Amino acid sequence: MRAMNTLNQNPHSSARLNIALVTETYLPEVNGVAITIGRMVHGLRQHGHHIHMVRPRQHKQDVAVKEDRYGETLVAGMPIPGYPELKSGLPAKGRLIKLWKEQRPDIVHIATEGPLGWSALSAARKLNLPVSTDFHTNFHNYTAHYGIGLLKRPIAAYLRHFHNKADCTLVPTASLQRELEQDNYRNVLVVSRGVDADLFQPEKRDAGLRASWGADDDTPIVMLVSRIAAEKNLPVVFQAFREMQTVDARAKLVIVGDGPARAELQRQHPDVIFAGMQTGEALARHYASGDIFLYPSLTETYGNVTVEAMASGLATVAYDYAAARQHIRHDVNGLLVPFDDTAAFVTQAKGLISDMHRVQRLRVEARRTVASLTWEHIMGQMEAVLLDTVRIQGVDHVQPETAVATD
Repeated sequence: MRAMNTLNQNPHSSARLNIALVTETYLPEVNGVAITIGRMVHGLRQHGHHIHMVRPRQHKQDVAVKEDRYGETLVAGMPIPGYPELKSGLPAKGRLIKLWKEQRPDIVHIATEGPLGWSALSAARKLNLPVSTDFHTNFHNYTAHYGIGLLKRPIAAYLRHFHNKADCTLVPTASLQRELEQDNYRNVLVVSRGVDADLFQPEKRDAGLRASWGADDDTPIVMLVSRIAAEKNLPVVFQAFREMQTVDARAKLVIVGDGPARAELQRQHPDVIFAGMQTGEALARHYASGDIFLYPSLTETYGNVTVEAMASGLATVAYDYAAARQHIRHDVNGLLVPFDDTAAFVTQAKGLISDMHRVQRLRVEARRTVASLTWEHIMGQMEAVLLDTVRIQGVDHVQPETAVATD
């Protein structure tokens, strides 16, 4: 795309977009989608664009925010089965048509595919607005973990239909782009993800935190940062860790995060340290205070925790797809395992803990690899795609400064 190439050379283009952003999860909710959208909002505002977000009300006291270059409309929502801490926005097509007629956005960007996302897509199409979407979550691959395996194909068909009604779908990796294109998705574009390498860095290592885990400087700490739920394939971590203990009995496993499977896993593994949900500086200290990061999930579209662990200087073992495939070079800055090969995952983890000098080498290279993977660069890509989509759709009214509707 010519416009995209030009904008990449000058990411701070003078064109300013009025962007309607629709999502069913947002900060302070803690999940990869909410965090990524938060980064996107911050970056686009820094570039001078106006964001008007439509999202579900998170709790009774939740109120719409109005700030410089940012406003919100809150809609009703209901808890998502299996994710009671999150809400799915209820359909709001009529309200969105009224809102966008009163203050017409240059583009509608839909981050999630739930009922709110579908109604936003329908409203935008009725108003002939350009639409971009994100593909953040492999919901169809979650079905087997929640006893609804028969719905895998219908859900996959719905997702394809949803995204093909948009002008483009954004994905974080070229491998996911190829996968979706093979599944007959159209206009799939790659916009990668960044990592906050100032927040996540090896210098945040905390001897006091390690001591609270019963570890000294030489104790191998195996880390996992994840939602503690069935779709994350967590039994592989415990299987690998038990084998690692046969090599070094001092090793400790620390799991950061929360979720519906936590209570049962704590009961089954009383020697494992469950640190609960951590955010910000506390999360950074937890990452950096570990040595080896095991990530067994098979359902990621990207996996932000992979690059956060690498930025924190951890030697990572992960399956060869998503962020791991994009950033890990096997035995240079981490270890890659063939997709869904549990035996290989366990073997690689067990072999790694037997050589802590190798662990240290991988840790140094991991940090070096992702230290320059900044969100500022990624926002240049995102800005280029949005502007390009507006221009392709023949919208020539993008102004140097535009107002944003607030609610």
